[in-house]
Amino acid sequence: MEDENLSDGGREVTAPLVYQEALNRQFNDDITFEGRGRSISCCKSFDWRAPGIILGFQCLESLGFYGITTNLTTYLSSVLRESNALIATRITTWSGTSYFTPFLGALIADSYWGRRRMIVSSSLIYLCGMVVITLSASLRPLKPPPCEGNSCPSATLVQKIAFYSGLYLIAFGSGGVKSSLLPLGADQFDDENPAERMKQGSFFNWFYFCINVGALTSSTLIVWIQENVGWAVGYGIASLCMASATVCFLLAVPIFRVREPQASPLKRVFQVLVACLHKANLRSPADSSCLYEVVQDNDFNIQRTRKLAHTKQFRFLDKAATMSDLDCKEGSVYSPWRLCTVTQVEELKIFLRLFPIWVASIVYSIAYAQMYTTFVEQGRAMNTKIGCFSIPPASLFACEVLSVMLWVLIYDMLIAKIARSYLGGGHGLTQLQRMGIGYFLIILAMAAAALVEMKRLKGTQDPKPISILWQLPQYAIVGGSEVFCYIGQLELFYDQSPDTMSTAVSLLSISLGNYLSSVVVAFVAAVTTAGGRPGWIPDDSDEGHLDYFLWLMAGLSVFNFIAYLACARRFTLKRTVL
Repeated sequence: MEDENLSDGGREVTAPLVYQEALNRQFNDDITFEGRGRSISCCKSFDWRAPGIILGFQCLESLGFYGITTNLTTYLSSVLRESNALIATRITTWSGTSYFTPFLGALIADSYWGRRRMIVSSSLIYLCGMVVITLSASLRPLKPPPCEGNSCPSATLVQKIAFYSGLYLIAFGSGGVKSSLLPLGADQFDDENPAERMKQGSFFNWFYFCINVGALTSSTLIVWIQENVGWAVGYGIASLCMASATVCFLLAVPIFRVREPQASPLKRVFQVLVACLHKANLRSPADSSCLYEVVQDNDFNIQRTRKLAHTKQFRFLDKAATMSDLDCKEGSVYSPWRLCTVTQVEELKIFLRLFPIWVASIVYSIAYAQMYTTFVEQGRAMNTKIGCFSIPPASLFACEVLSVMLWVLIYDMLIAKIARSYLGGGHGLTQLQRMGIGYFLIILAMAAAALVEMKRLKGTQDPKPISILWQLPQYAIVGGSEVFCYIGQLELFYDQSPDTMSTAVSLLSISLGNYLSSVVVAFVAAVTTAGGRPGWIPDDSDEGHLDYFLWLMAGLSVFNFIAYLACARRFTLKRTVL
């Protein structure tokens, strides 16, 4: 087979030349789906029922999930009666787990169970967790008694175990759903069919829309029910939504197109590392065309993995694709743990190049997590009355959701068009540029929250605290930051990560950001309460200095923004051969 050349800034990049007969096979003839107990060709006529049910599932799941989590700070404070610092730590730890489990779910689904089985089993775990939380808010033995005068007994150990066991069942169940629902929806469309590919793009838009519909409904209607009717009723409605979603999905199982589980992408990365160790003393060839490249049936044809062009970064990893005398021996069988393809090596290089960007996204998530914790604690210390109506502090999350929707429209209809007109190439803002804008906006959001807290503390002597509406700007700015950062980040990881790892890598950064937020809050609480001082985040916000903590978050975001700019300037995009 002749050399294939790829242009790279005026240079010719020669693609590796060692291929096997599998390269000649046609991808669109090999891909089939399993459904109704038999193999279904991807050429089967398209049916909107399957993706429609998935969209309905996502809307109900989002409504149920946010119905539990949006007002979690208030429940832990007013019902379980935990301290503000402990609440912030526990919520971010739980949130971190909720975003870490999709990473595990993606690995299990892609390698062993498949997406449909993962969703079914995870939904049942998910529903069990929601039922447990509903029971803990309903049954007298599982919830603390109401306050009598100045006496407010704390929750017992059994009551805390009951509630948190339900909460972590939700974390594990939602992780399996998050990892597989969107990919399963994408599987219902044939990538080789132009008409279905266009419908797939529409599906992604509607999927994101359904997430926000559920979040908006929960942060307004269900939060109001929880605080004005009863926690048990609010949690019961959220559980009913999840139960309805699970039943509908189970009834629709026979009509789904389902891809068979495939090899784990992490296994391919470990193979490169092991092969490098085996050949540590072997010298890599100067000519990259002498490196090993092959398209195997089980790893490439089924997954439609694209071959990646060789790059000069991290040249020591090229040892994994260097053929030794033993490998070249006639009749020898290549072990993937001793000889890897150039594409496998480049996949690991991609991870290494993405690592600094990924770390920056973790730090960003530390600041973003404050919206669910310290922002709500700040709102609870403000005047929630608007006329004769009382606004639950957690309901301001609805402002962030509306801000996200508005920013999406502004970006698509205005910013993107202006960027395409005035920036070179006509492609608009790059993913890295969009993430940078998001990082800058989170600085403004933290600064706005700190300024509001300073104003609130100055007015603590007034009989009437400042209005909770002062929080609206910080929520709106966070919404804009989310649109630019998280969507740009997901697109960057989808475009640059190995094909099956994009969503998992993105969610893992959010998970670690939440875990680190717990560490930061615990550390600040320990340091600032030394010597008997109330600390920055005490139970009585009027005695603390939440503004100092928010300024700390703003300063951390400034440092992260500067470090991100330095990393983004040096980032090298991957290049594909096929």
